[in-house]
Amino acid sequence: MYTLVREQILPLPRSEVFPFFSDPYNLELLTPPWLSFKVLTVTTPQIEAGTEIAYRLKVHGVPMRWRSLIEEFDPGNRFVDLQLQGPYAHWRHQHQFLDCDGGTLVRDTVHYALPFGPLGRIAHRFFVSRDLDRIFAYRQEALKRHLLNG
Repeated sequence: MYTLVREQILPLPRSEVFPFFSDPYNLELLTPPWLSFKVLTVTTPQIEAGTEIAYRLKVHGVPMRWRSLIEEFDPGNRFVDLQLQGPYAHWRHQHQFLDCDGGTLVRDTVHYALPFGPLGRIAHRFFVSRDLDRIFAYRQEALKRHLLNG
């Protein structure tokens, strides 16, 4: 099991930041274009505990499907998505929104595991950890662009 934690301070109140994150279609704006990420279906009009979201994407050119469940939803504070179908053996992503000096601290904590035992560990070392770093770096820049208009 691996853990990835990323934090970013946005100079906006939670009341402006959280709604952006809780719209599943905004995930397309936060995902690098090289992943060809597209939301296919959302089972509820608004995100809530029990919502399922289906996506398609490409990883290194390989098309795949991803389906996640909103496992926990605490409006304004946090939500957790759990991969039901996708490339990982386990993926649980907690999104937290905390008040801080100057705005909102956005904290992503992802616990994940790869399939295929030793081959998965090799893939993590040479590809997956680097890919995740690039994806979350892109996400931070995209958040600035879309929420701060700059």
